[in-house]
Amino acid sequence: MPDALVLVADDGPVRTLTLNRPAALNSFTAEMHGQLRDALDAAAATETVRALILTGAGRGFCAGQDLNDPALAPGADGRVDVGAVVEASYKPLALRIRALPVPVIAQVNGVAAGAGANLALGCDIALAARSASFIQAFAKIALIPDCGGTWLLPRLAGRARALGLALTGDKLSAEQAERWGLIWQCVDDEALPAAALALAHKLAALPTQALAATRRALDDAADMDMAAALSMEARVQRERGHSHDFVEGVTAFREKRAPQFTDR
Repeated sequence: MPDALVLVADDGPVRTLTLNRPAALNSFTAEMHGQLRDALDAAAATETVRALILTGAGRGFCAGQDLNDPALAPGADGRVDVGAVVEASYKPLALRIRALPVPVIAQVNGVAAGAGANLALGCDIALAARSASFIQAFAKIALIPDCGGTWLLPRLAGRARALGLALTGDKLSAEQAERWGLIWQCVDDEALPAAALALAHKLAALPTQALAATRRALDDAADMDMAAALSMEARVQRERGHSHDFVEGVTAFREKRAPQFTDR
């Protein structure tokens, strides 16, 4: 639909969701949050979808919150309850991305600022165009990083770099983001769509349940000591060892053929 704020396209087992407010650099409104939430739920419920790409229309990935959105209208006391917006929209969005049953790739085609930057960093794998940039713009309007930024930044970049990015609000190039380990790969602008699609198809051919379990295990282990992480690994491996895909993987290895994973 021409007025859709989130475009949906399928390429075999890969679904692409495109934020579609290009004139506003795909900044978030409550309405776009609602459409993205519905699109993510639909992807999760569609058995044929085995990998997801999230990108933006036009020259930007996402510029964060649209400050003109009615959701940020001042109350009777003249103040804005930003926390309510975070609770209603950004917290559910960040958690939904982390809980999807398929791998999620951020295809960062341009500027990713504020919550848009942390949305990209919160995906499983982020690929960025060479001209793309990441900006923790919150301090410039007297806020703190949200959409999971306080959790993500120190884990991805370390405390010193996380504080530097958050306190200054300086632009971080895609090339520097790759060097610092914030994103998986920086590619030439014209190569980005094909690179993201190729990666998505590669992931779609892998055991989907195991990929989602890997994400959960890595996130959970970040807050455990080693003994607890080893126990968690044993528990998850026990579950995975009972799966159809494990049997198929082992059988294919023994038969010297490509496995056909089907669990979802």
